[in-house]
Amino acid sequence: MIVEERIYRIRSGKLRDYLALVQNEGLAIQQPILGTLIGYFVSEIGPLNHVVHMWGYADFEDRTVRRQRLSEDPRWQAFIPKLAALIETAENRILLPTAFSPLK
Repeated sequence: MIVEERIYRIRSGKLRDYLALVQNEGLAIQQPILGTLIGYFVSEIGPLNHVVHMWGYADFEDRTVRRQRLSEDPRWQAFIPKLAALIETAENRILLPTAFSPLK
């Protein structure tokens, strides 16, 4: 298993709007296509207005196929401009579990 970690810095004063948009519209599009949502988090200490969400995939090929399907979905294409208006910066990492990690 690999984990994709996505870190977004949300525009000041827009965190509540971002979370509501994802909860009310975004996840219904994403989750059936991307599959395993490991978690969705906000920061309260350190850099503020950050959202971290993590998705699990069997391997990098699985991630590639699923992300491609999502990008081609007309519902997602209509949703992205609403989401992008609230995001200031985005960072993405692929995390590989160690041999002793509980998540494998």
